[in-house]
Amino acid sequence: MIVRERPNDFVMIEQDNHAQASGDMMIQWKNDLFPGLHWRPSVEHAIRQHDVGWKSFDQQPFWNDQKQAPYTFIDFPPIPKTILYKQGIDEVERDDTYAAILCSEHYKGFMEQEQGEAAREFVQQEEQRQQRLMTMLKDWNSTWFHNHYAFLQLADSLSLYACLNEPGVSKEQEHPFFKDGIPLSAKLDGISHSKIKAHWLDQQTVALEPFPFHQPVDIALPQKIVSKKDIDAKGLIKSYENTPFHNIHLRLTAQ
Repeated sequence: MIVRERPNDFVMIEQDNHAQASGDMMIQWKNDLFPGLHWRPSVEHAIRQHDVGWKSFDQQPFWNDQKQAPYTFIDFPPIPKTILYKQGIDEVERDDTYAAILCSEHYKGFMEQEQGEAAREFVQQEEQRQQRLMTMLKDWNSTWFHNHYAFLQLADSLSLYACLNEPGVSKEQEHPFFKDGIPLSAKLDGISHSKIKAHWLDQQTVALEPFPFHQPVDIALPQKIVSKKDIDAKGLIKSYENTPFHNIHLRLTAQ
């Protein structure tokens, strides 16, 4: 779950909805910046499905009693994280081998930063999965793969920028992840910059520099605004289930 706290409520965005938004963004990416173009459908599938493991968990979110707030993807406990990560990668693998390797690498990178036996076992199991799946692909290309993985990471970050910030926020009040820009991997082909500079022009428009898309990108992002008063009275799960989704509409455009 992605959560923004306000004085009287929590803005809550399900991880799978964030992933779908990231896919809506990246379909507009310029083809001449995408090596190994025949892999593009698999890469776009990985982007849209990279958080599918969170889907059932986010439908009944967990309460962090230490912080008196819903658990987020940042502070969610690592042992159940390994369960939902594996579940998500398994689901992607059933549909697309190359996409599964990308999603596996994405979550392996996260768990390499965690401590504990569960995290170590997850990393080892995903390394074994990747080796097994690579042998099933006839035209494996490591250079292309690292580029496509960087593409997935950027898609994730661009969508998180929209999710973690209040629409229209000033640069000084942006989420700390992005105050210095959105990082670009050196492995991402065709872009010489190390970061994308982003800022809000208004409550529905984000300007990017450089702008690597064919045209302005429009997305709809479902979210729920869950009242703290309701949570106190009914608990988080019941309050979340009773709160309707509504879409915020955003446009990414050139600086």
